[in-house]
Amino acid sequence: MTEIDYLPLAYLNAWEYCPRRFYLEYELGEMSDNEHIILGRHIHENINQEGISQEGDTLIYRQQWVWSDRLKVNGIIDAVEEREGKLIPVEYKKGKMAAHLNDHFQLCAAGLCLEERTGRDIAYGEIFYHGNRRRQQVNFTPQLRQMTEHAILAARQTAVGKIPPPINHSKKCQSCSLTGICLPFEVKQLLREGI
Repeated sequence: MTEIDYLPLAYLNAWEYCPRRFYLEYELGEMSDNEHIILGRHIHENINQEGISQEGDTLIYRQQWVWSDRLKVNGIIDAVEEREGKLIPVEYKKGKMAAHLNDHFQLCAAGLCLEERTGRDIAYGEIFYHGNRRRQQVNFTPQLRQMTEHAILAARQTAVGKIPPPINHSKKCQSCSLTGICLPFEVKQLLREGI
């Protein structure tokens, strides 16, 4: 990775979910589908139509490319809604509403990109969770902004280092599309045996 490389927003999400997964995908180019990936792709089929539409008092810009030269991140936001003079980045996720820090980092980074591109304050964003058909408002607090910037730096450091060990989160590992490539349970066993 060179100094001018921009970290894609989606990979920031992957890094917070699991640094090893991030490394396998971002640095080594490993990809694999499972039911979660396929469902997410299916849900995004209707969302991934670039364009502008109006719903009531809300103007919706779909598939907006954003970047931050300061943070060296870029990516596509599922939508940016403009209502009551505010810009609101919106991401669509397949799961259910909860405090998914990986989703919050991705959304906050998108908000920071929008601020840099437009010169406008972005106070919050929203995540639509398909699993329970609800929106979650994510306030871009000073703490979340700082955590997001730290996550960006940590992801960059991970990318140039050695492959991280498997995480200790069996539920995440079982849901991960890269389990067959990462082999977290097997690697942990080998590490316990000192091999």
